[in-house]
Amino acid sequence: MKSQNKFEGIIVPHITPFKETGEIDFEALRMCARFWIENGVDGLMPCGSNGEAPYLAREERQKIIATILEEAKGNITVIAGTGAPSTWETIRLTKDAADLGVDAAVVVTPYYFRLSNRELIAHYKAVLEACDLPIILYSVPKFTGYALEPAIISQLAQEYSHVAGVKDSSGNIATITETVRLTSGKIAVLAGTADLVLQTLALGGKGAVIAIANAFPKLCVNLYKACKKGEYQKAAELQHAITHINEVLVKKHNQLSAIKEAMQTLDLPAGYPRKPALPLEETEKTEIKRLVDWTAGLKL
Repeated sequence: MKSQNKFEGIIVPHITPFKETGEIDFEALRMCARFWIENGVDGLMPCGSNGEAPYLAREERQKIIATILEEAKGNITVIAGTGAPSTWETIRLTKDAADLGVDAAVVVTPYYFRLSNRELIAHYKAVLEACDLPIILYSVPKFTGYALEPAIISQLAQEYSHVAGVKDSSGNIATITETVRLTSGKIAVLAGTADLVLQTLALGGKGAVIAIANAFPKLCVNLYKACKKGEYQKAAELQHAITHINEVLVKKHNQLSAIKEAMQTLDLPAGYPRKPALPLEETEKTEIKRLVDWTAGLKL
């Protein structure tokens, strides 16, 4: 098992490039992976929300993870998304990822049906007892309809040594603060929304897993480095820029399509979203181009 410090820094919850037919474009995926790695990210997260995981078959997930592991070459952390609506499927996907050799799995709270805390704890315990791979818990109420409470995170971290961290995409700084307090550095608390990276790091968080790092990895890496060096004025300026980018790409539009459009504008082979998601309309594409042009003028 790798040490907790493997789950720090900027981790890209990366896209899955699809062809217009809906098939995965693996060569495009490799090209994107090289771009992220060359720009200094600390980790890659295949098959997460931005990877359109709910639209992927089990065999597709395996092939995507294997491709990313080949590109990572053991030099950066690979954390595979293995969450599913059922405990049975989550365990199966997590074991698949472990067999492929990932550093950890990120397990989202089960979606579609809302669970009680008792059911949620039972779900995670079943996964943790079936798999000895490091597990990063994942709370994303935007997609699942409910949040993972800090007390539950703390309880699981105390009972299971291979709970390695939590990706908190609640967008709630009070929740993140309480999670850091309750876990006392035992696990890596990671910001899951780009507008709270600086705040999370200042509170004792270890890094960020953020969608906009797909298109702008260097900006995100520079923010993390500035924080580590204590260059807080620079960090604040970077956070301002990152928050603006996030407002457009993630909050205003369908983030699956908007992030891919930003990448395409930067000449990166992001491909198409998988249906039912659709590419942006022309007026939306124009707005994304303006955003990309604006970032080109940043001195950060």
